[in-house]
Amino acid sequence: MVSRLFAAAVCLGVLWSASELAAGQPNILLIISDDQSWTDFGFMGHKVIKTPHLDRLAAESVVFPRGYVPTSLCRPSLASMVSGLYPHQHKITGNDPPKGTDRREMLRHIRRIPSLPRLLAKKGYRSHQSGKWWEGHYELGGFTHGMTTTGRHGGPGLTIGRKGLKPIFDFIDASAEKPFFIWYAPFLPHTPHNPPARLLSKYKAEGKSIHVARYQAMCEWFDETCGELLGYLDKKKLRDNTLVVFVTDNGWIQKEKSRGSDARSKRSPFDGGTRAPIMLRWPGKLKAARHDTLASSIDLAPTILAAAGLEPHPEMQGINLLDVSAAGGKSARDRIFGEIFEHDVGKIDDPVPGLLYRWCINGQWKLILPHRGSPVISRKRKSTYRDPIWDAPQLFNLLSDPHETKDVKGQAARIAAMSSDIERWWKVEKP
Repeated sequence: MVSRLFAAAVCLGVLWSASELAAGQPNILLIISDDQSWTDFGFMGHKVIKTPHLDRLAAESVVFPRGYVPTSLCRPSLASMVSGLYPHQHKITGNDPPKGTDRREMLRHIRRIPSLPRLLAKKGYRSHQSGKWWEGHYELGGFTHGMTTTGRHGGPGLTIGRKGLKPIFDFIDASAEKPFFIWYAPFLPHTPHNPPARLLSKYKAEGKSIHVARYQAMCEWFDETCGELLGYLDKKKLRDNTLVVFVTDNGWIQKEKSRGSDARSKRSPFDGGTRAPIMLRWPGKLKAARHDTLASSIDLAPTILAAAGLEPHPEMQGINLLDVSAAGGKSARDRIFGEIFEHDVGKIDDPVPGLLYRWCINGQWKLILPHRGSPVISRKRKSTYRDPIWDAPQLFNLLSDPHETKDVKGQAARIAAMSSDIERWWKVEKP
C-alpha cells in the first residue's frame, strides 16, 4: 500500500515522504474537543458558532471533514486515541463499571495496552496529560507529567482551559531539551454549560433557547483556549517544529428545550455521535488541503508515531494519515468501522456483553448493525444506554442524506455485503 501511495505522491508533485516528515522529530500537540457536533465549527460551515482560532488552524492544516471516532462515548473514545486500538481490542468500552464492581478494576487495561506516551518515550519524548482522562493517575497511561491523579472524568485535570493553561505552559517551558507530546482534552464544551457571561449574551442575542445559547457559547470558549495554546507555541517559536492534531471525542446535538443531548448524537451509532473532523498541521511539512477521504481516530496513533520516526504497534489497524496527505488524499482503505456499547461496562474483560451496535461506512454508504445478542436490543433488559433503541439494520446514503433521516430500503444485497465486511472486521458469535 505504501509504495502505491508514494507513487501517487510523486505524480502529484508532493515533496515530502513519510521518512522525510519524521526526520525532524517534532513536538506533538493533540487537541481534543469534548462533546461537540461535527457541524459546530466555522470551518465546517456553521453560520452562528464562531471558532476563529480553529478556523485559522484548519486553513493551515490537512483537514479530513469525514473524520470519525469508532465509538461515541468519551472514555472508550479517548482510550482509542491514546492506544490506536478499537474498543473491542483495548476492552475499555464504557464509562462506569458493572454494578457492584470497584472502578479501580477497570484500570488494568490501560496498563497493558500500547499507549502513545509509552511508545513516544522510546524516542525521548516527555509527555503531559491535561483535561479528560478516565484511567486513574496519568502515569498509568505512560505520561511523564500530568494533572489527573484520580477522579471519574479526570479529577484535577478538568480545570485546564476553564481556569487557564498555566500547567501546559510550564511544561512547554521545561521541555526545551527534549521533544514533547501534549494531550489537551479540556472539559469543553462539555457540561456544565456555564460559559463566560460575555459569550452567553452574544449567543442569547441569536434568539435560540437558553440551552442552545449556552452550548454555542461553550464552543466559542473552547475555541478561545485553543487560540491561547496555539499562540503560546508561536510565542516560543515552536510552530514550525510542532505537529498539531485536532479531533473531537464524540458528537453532541443540543436539545432545544432541555439541557441534554439528542438521542441521535452522543452515545449513538449515528453521525451526530461518531463523526468528528480531523486535522493535522505541520508547517513546511504538510501542505494545507481538504480531503473527503474517510479518516478515523484510530489513525491518529499510527500517524503520530510515524511523525516521531516510530513504527505502529502490531495491533493497530489504523493508517498513517501522513501517507494519505502525501498522496493527495488517496488511500488504499475504502471503509471504516465502529462499535457502540452501553454506558456501563457489561464485563470488564469481555466487550461483547455490552455491545449494542457495529457500523461500517463504505464510500457514501453507512450501515448500522444492531447486536442481536444484546438483551437490550432484544428488549429483555432495561438499558443503561438511552431510548430509543434501534433493533433493525439501517442503511443510509450519507452523500444525499448527511443527517441520516431516511433508512434506504430495497438494498438487501448491499446490506448483506456490508454486514459481511463488519463480520470480517470483528466477528461476534451469534447467540
